[in-house]
Formats: sequence, structure tokens, C-alpha cells
Amino acid sequence: MPYEPGSPECRVLIDCKGQIESMLLALGRIDNSQHIRDQLVSVHNQLEGLHALHRKASLPPESPAGA
Repeated sequence: MPYEPGSPECRVLIDCKGQIESMLLALGRIDNSQHIRDQLVSVHNQLEGLHALHRKASLPPESPAGA
């Protein structure tokens, strides 16, 4: 089943991460591109962190135990 984004912001972040993944695959075929791929991995990781924040913010608050 495909992933369903929880918000428009999550959709944008998912799309951006996918585009970076495509660029990484394409650049893997080009010599001397490791430094660029390293930078793209760093940006991907930053987007993943931002996505995690958005996912956490979109979760409903937890009810107290025993309530």
C-alpha cells in the first residue's frame, strides 16, 4: 500500500526526498561526483528530520494513562 502523507507539508517533503534519491542514483553513474552525492545525502537527512517533526506534530495528543 502506498504511503499516505498526513499533510500538504509532508507531501512536499516526501516528493523532495524522492527527487534527491533519483539524483543520487543518476549521479552514481558519473565519475568524481562523490562530493555532490555526499551533500545530497546530507540534504536528504535534513529533510527526513523535518519530515519527522511534521509527523510528530500531526499526531493527536496522547491521553494520560488510566484515563
